[in-house]
Amino acid sequence: MSHRAGRHFLQIPGPTNVPDRVLRAIDFPTMDHRGPEFGELGKSVIADLKKAFKTAGDVVIYPASGTGAWEAALVNALSPGDAVLMYETGQFAALWHKLATRLGLAPEFLPGDWRSGADPVAIGDRLRADPQHQIKAVCLVHNETSTGVTSRIADVRKAIDAAKHPALLMVDTISSLASIDYRHDEWGVDVTVAGSQKGLMLPPGLSFNAISRKALEASKTAKLPRSYWAWDEMLASGKNGYFPYTPATNLLYGLREALDMLFEEGLDNVFARHARHAEATRRAVRAWGLEVLARNPAEYSGALTAVLVPTGVDADHVRKVILEHFDMSLGTGLGKLAGKVFRIGHLGDFNDLMLMGTLAGVEMGLQIAGVKAKPAGVQAAMDYLFACARGATPVQRAAA
Repeated sequence: MSHRAGRHFLQIPGPTNVPDRVLRAIDFPTMDHRGPEFGELGKSVIADLKKAFKTAGDVVIYPASGTGAWEAALVNALSPGDAVLMYETGQFAALWHKLATRLGLAPEFLPGDWRSGADPVAIGDRLRADPQHQIKAVCLVHNETSTGVTSRIADVRKAIDAAKHPALLMVDTISSLASIDYRHDEWGVDVTVAGSQKGLMLPPGLSFNAISRKALEASKTAKLPRSYWAWDEMLASGKNGYFPYTPATNLLYGLREALDMLFEEGLDNVFARHARHAEATRRAVRAWGLEVLARNPAEYSGALTAVLVPTGVDADHVRKVILEHFDMSLGTGLGKLAGKVFRIGHLGDFNDLMLMGTLAGVEMGLQIAGVKAKPAGVQAAMDYLFACARGATPVQRAAA
């Protein structure tokens, strides 16, 4: 295999590029996970994760992918046969629904078009039609990684409250935590699920549950079996920074460094950076003459953009051309969107010049693949970023 000069562009919407600072931290010698130094590390990362989730409540860390944290959320708070209301926002919502079914729950899937977020009105109406409160939880994906659509969780919380329904609210933030503003406490979320390999800028291997008092109370009577995922043992050990089993020590070193980086930049600045790159990308897509998959501007994702290719074009062929010519990986279409979209990740450790390189690779790749796209996207994105760099107001930027 011949050597390819330069660095591979990993522009899938996760796993994201791991910063050198995080890689160097992971490279530290492994310490005793029962020793005092580890306890201090554990307490520090849990304390700062609470800031990332914007919660004063409990947070647990699992040596697992995000799928493990999905399962942990369900098995700790629910019992066999419990009704669960879910919303079909895309492939990851569908996978969580499948997992709930396998666990012996009774999930109801409100249908969606894979181009819109969860509908607060539809959720509220369904809960009002449940006067016996058979539905025990509402489970939603905040940022649907397969579509580039962000659901309005605060509005869903209002809909649940307006329906006067006691269901728990569980939210997947695997591709939004530390990329898009999220507020566990303020939005009244009971369990938030997250993973390490997206906005937290780590390799895959850590996942998280942020837990409300209401969810903790529910866990005391929940009857789904759990051992590895049990909150009670995790929280008991976590008070002193430890785990009830062997943790992913070196990934925790990386998590400590990643959290330091996020807070050095400032979370609001992180969110603004992601929003800026998302808007620049959408301008490029429109200038190419292509269509952003997300329909509602209020639901545009700051973490990624899914791009619809014209009828008759295979999106995976476009991705293959871009990989072969420019050593850049883009996200594939998943589930119902296979072959219809490619996804541009613009989250994690990412800056303006990296975005311009990404968009240039896409623009050239579209031309080589024979897609009828105008060679104007890079310029449109650059004009927008230049206006931002000049300090233009949001209104001026919109007109740029």
